Amino acid sequence: MTPQIEAFLEMMAVERDASPHTLSAYGRDLADAEMALSDAGGLMKADAEAVEAWFADLSRRGLSAATAARRRSSARQFYRFALAEGWRSDDPSRRLDAPKQGRSLPKVLSRDEIDALLAASAARDTAAGLRLVALVEMAYASGLRVSELLGLKVEAIQRNPAYLIVRGKGGKERLAPLNTAAREAIKAWLVVRDAKRKPEVPDSPWLFPSSGRTGHLTPRRFAQLLDEAAITAGIDPARVSPHVLRHAFATHLLEGGADLRVVQTLLGHVDIATTQIYTHVATDRLAQVVQQNHPLARDD
Repeated sequence: MTPQIEAFLEMMAVERDASPHTLSAYGRDLADAEMALSDAGGLMKADAEAVEAWFADLSRRGLSAATAARRRSSARQFYRFALAEGWRSDDPSRRLDAPKQGRSLPKVLSRDEIDALLAASAARDTAAGLRLVALVEMAYASGLRVSELLGLKVEAIQRNPAYLIVRGKGGKERLAPLNTAAREAIKAWLVVRDAKRKPEVPDSPWLFPSSGRTGHLTPRRFAQLLDEAAITAGIDPARVSPHVLRHAFATHLLEGGADLRVVQTLLGHVDIATTQIYTHVATDRLAQVVQQNHPLARDD
């Protein structure tokens, strides 16, 4: 990684309060561009034609439109920073057009599949099973992003709250609900969590502690545990992920008649258009239920 890229990432962290996940993504994107543009002198010396050729090659390499759009954004922000710092007198990314992205519907599990996933989670050995049940119950009951869920501290769930105060994207706070099942799962997990702690080791502040670098369970490990539970439950692991539990939370609320604005608030979406995609999923599922179960339903 070049000094200029490092300076850009430092600016993003300090001045824009970018999350570690965002910084990691920017770093990967710019490192890829630096390598691809090496024959043209790297990011700092490449001209507009070279940068445009790099961007056009992304689709030929099989990258999705969403990934290409993110790399375009990374390059454009880097070059704006380079201009502001006086490192370059031009912006070779100015003519990059955003790739067209298809509207993909989120993957969603049915209520029966959620129940099967919870049963498979509980079938694991005591401590691991109780932890995974708590994770699944909380994700499904609250719609938390995986980073928000795994970043919870024990103090957040003291006094058995009905709502969590969550700091989401952009540092904005919102309330995330916890139903009875989630609260009972948390209490059961805390019993074994505290019992596992060695007296000579200070207690971890994290609700789901880990011995890794972050001190808490990682998204990757959570996803691995869900894959294992999905296989046990007879569900295709490709359809299950921490984010799918958030999708299920939103879709099942809308299927149950929840107001779209309420769901937007619970998910922490700034733009209601982001939330509206779940209405398509809910409508499709409701139409399928009618088609399969209504006595007057007929095939076309």
